[in-house]
Amino acid sequence: MSSNPQRLTIMKPAQEATTGHAAEGSLVLVGVNHTTAPIEVRERLSIPATRLADAVRTLVHLPGIREGLIVSTCNRVEFVTYQDASHGQANANLMRFLHEYFAIPADDVEPHLYEFRDREAIRHLFRVASSLDSMVVGEPQILGQVKESYAVARQVGAVAGTLDPLLQRAFAVAKRVRTETQIGSSSVSIASVAVDLARKIFGSLQGKTVLLVGAGKMSELAARHLIQQGATCILVANRTQEKAALIAGQIADQISMQIANNNPHAIACTTEVIPFEQLHQQAGRADIVITSTGSEQHLFSRAHGQRFLERRRNRPMFFIDIAVPRDVDPGMNEVEGCFVYDIDDLQQVAAAHLADRSRESAAAENIVSAEVEKYQQHLQSLESVPAIVTLQQNAESLRQAELARAEKRLATLTPEQKAAVDALTRSLTAKLLHPQIIDLRKKPE
Repeated sequence: MSSNPQRLTIMKPAQEATTGHAAEGSLVLVGVNHTTAPIEVRERLSIPATRLADAVRTLVHLPGIREGLIVSTCNRVEFVTYQDASHGQANANLMRFLHEYFAIPADDVEPHLYEFRDREAIRHLFRVASSLDSMVVGEPQILGQVKESYAVARQVGAVAGTLDPLLQRAFAVAKRVRTETQIGSSSVSIASVAVDLARKIFGSLQGKTVLLVGAGKMSELAARHLIQQGATCILVANRTQEKAALIAGQIADQISMQIANNNPHAIACTTEVIPFEQLHQQAGRADIVITSTGSEQHLFSRAHGQRFLERRRNRPMFFIDIAVPRDVDPGMNEVEGCFVYDIDDLQQVAAAHLADRSRESAAAENIVSAEVEKYQQHLQSLESVPAIVTLQQNAESLRQAELARAEKRLATLTPEQKAAVDALTRSLTAKLLHPQIIDLRKKPE
């Protein structure tokens, strides 16, 4: 069952947390995703990989923020923080960071933000890692993206005694969901949904030329699905030509392997690397352009679309833009014959997969709920340790004092008898303490 996010009130001090570790700190998760914010907002908050470490460092240097992690993908930007509960302005500082670091007015982002605290923040993080909060439920990429975010945060020293074990548990929960349910059985991803959309647009991809712009994981996945759908010519362009050549080589290898294995669906498909500096001169060759780069500005403008159509003698051209920030200027849609679909448009296609996965999603949600409860109990047991240790130390001091008072009366005992008395008093002390220790470990939230 999905958690209900609390809408943020900007610049108000953080409220006291509700879990057992409230006295020391509060776990707070703030963010936007594909269900709360359109791509126009998400792309303004997007953090490229090259700037992620700097952003995390800035985040954890805010007063009142002890630890921090930032997850930035095409569908979400989330800030996971462990805040000092005694610092009333910690959450206000986090809000100020959002506005100042991204140069975005409060009114533009505030209506789209959600906030989870403590138990619900744990639940949300487990659901995200398990791909239950994804646009395409069950897609495998999000777990890798969260792991990459964790690696960056760990590298800059931003995760420690609270977020480090929490992230490790989130990864374990995601693995359990994958192992015990069939939620990821059909390997649906944003890339496969993009190719599915292209197939629906044309009816068939046989005889079509497709241009992949960007040589990341999305392009690699898209290429695999394009081959399965019968595309006969795949062009690859990337700022680093070696990466483009690597993708093109992998595509050629896949085709050769299918033909060698007498796959009845295998067809001849040519691959070609387009030098990035020739992107705009060559792009007009493609019927479909699938773009997923990390560029911070549009690669294709409305003017480019007009030139492409002239060269293609007005044959239509489709752009499927799965990048955030977007690679294709939305204004290109106004060019007759150019059709642009961004990642938010893919939600309609992705929705068709939800019904097929509803039963597996329910099973996965049950696993998450059970794991949240287990982790909460784990936290409470950790918090009870100091009180239990103090109780045991006080009891041991009393036991030793009573033995000292009885020392003269015990003087005639043999060493074996004195050892038996010591063991007896230890056993009685432990039995007397046992109900109190159990009570501490079951301490209510």
